[in-house]
Amino acid sequence: MNINLTLIAQLIAFAVFVWFTLRFIWPPLINAMNERKAKIADGLAAAEQGQQAQAQAQKEAESVLQQARVQAAEIKSNAEKEATQIVDQARAKGRAEAERQLTAAQAEIVQETNKAREGLRAKVAELVVAGAEKILQKEINAQAHRTILNRVAQQI
Repeated sequence: MNINLTLIAQLIAFAVFVWFTLRFIWPPLINAMNERKAKIADGLAAAEQGQQAQAQAQKEAESVLQQARVQAAEIKSNAEKEATQIVDQARAKGRAEAERQLTAAQAEIVQETNKAREGLRAKVAELVVAGAEKILQKEINAQAHRTILNRVAQQI
């Protein structure tokens, strides 16, 4: 066999192989690689959008959390104000009740004092009558009796 013939046959077979590969195998491979490249690019773009959406969601979450903190502070402040008002109202009611009880006690003291005075007047009247009886039993002088009774009446 001739080396030139073998070499030419191999060269023709290689040329047919290259032509067949370029014609039937290479275009689907290139198309598959381009599709894969497009999918990867779409995936990277989606990942970037996801990261941006996550950053935006985190900002919104922080904003909502800050608003919640402000509302919680307002609620706490309002609760403290209401508690202070309730305590002040209770104090005012306590003072009013104490004043009412003091007024009632003072009225009762006045009433008891008046009762005691009336009792004392009754006793004094009894003593005056008893003294008058004794005076009348010892001597009967109208002028002297009137003077004594007038003095006792002025003392009462």
